[in-house]
Order: sequence, then C-alpha cells, then structure tokens
Amino acid sequence: MKTLPVTFSILLLAGVMGLFSPSSATAETRLAVLDFELKDLTLKPRTPQELERTASLGPLLREALTKKQGYRHVTIGQADQAKANVSVGYLFDHPDVAAELGKRFGADWVAVGRLHKPSFLFAYLKVRLVNVRTALIMGDYIVEIKGYMKKLAVRGTEQLADQIDGTIRQSQANAGAAH
Repeated sequence: MKTLPVTFSILLLAGVMGLFSPSSATAETRLAVLDFELKDLTLKPRTPQELERTASLGPLLREALTKKQGYRHVTIGQADQAKANVSVGYLFDHPDVAAELGKRFGADWVAVGRLHKPSFLFAYLKVRLVNVRTALIMGDYIVEIKGYMKKLAVRGTEQLADQIDGTIRQSQANAGAAH
C-alpha cells in the first residue's frame, strides 16, 4: 500500500476538518460593522484625503470579516447610525446604545470603529466589539498605521478582523463549554 507524503496528509486532514474555510459557527454569527468616525487632532484636521480614508475603513473591515472570516454581515444604514450616534464618539463610548442598535437589526455583535489621528505621521485604527446580548465591550483593539497608502489601511483592517474573530471564537467556545 502506498502512503501519502506527510505534508499532503496534513493538508488533506486540515481541509477535511475545515481549517482553511470559515466554520459554520462564524457563518451563523451576525456581525454589524459600523462606519468609522474620524477623531483628527492634527493642526489641519478633516482633510478630504483623511475623510476618504476614514470612509474606506468600515467597508474594508466588513470585507475582511465576511469574505475572509465568514461572518454574516448585518447592514445598519448611515441614517440609523447617525440617529443613534447623538454626538461624535457616542456609540464608541456607549456600548449599551451600540448593542441596542445592533439588536434592532438582528446582529449578535457590533463593531464600532474610530480612526484616531494624533499626528500627521501615524494614526490608530480603534475598534470596540460589543456583544449585543450582554451590551458589554468584549474587545478593545488598536492597530497603528503609518502613512496614507491604501495597502496600510487594508493591512490594518485585516489585523483588526483577526483580533475580532479571535474574540468571537473564544466567546463562543466559552459559551459552548458552559452548556
């Protein structure tokens, strides 16, 4: 009997176990990623370039979480977000309000993002992950990006997606162990 090379056997086993594809748990998890807000502390705030970058972050994070991680995206329109976000940073600082917004649209989790720019040289992508059921912040993530290149924003949102995925998977594993 002929045996398969070890590396091929491992890859075959990983494929059968679903390690290279999103699990059914993530496919059933409903996640809303809100549009990012800009908190620009520089001497020349809210430039068109910075507003454009900020507007791209929510869609980039949504794509990373749905296409790469396998979550079901819940859409919450800009008008509904604006109505709930009574002032700049309100949803970011009030997980109970973010959770209520997510609940209205059938989300299990809400990711509230901010582009925090203290300098022209770097900025921080910040996301708070809110569990809609408990209204608690389950993750508070920060990724530093330097420069304006789009690939840096893409890489930063992919890092955030990995961190968010890890938190949700851990939460689901803990919930499964409790039952």
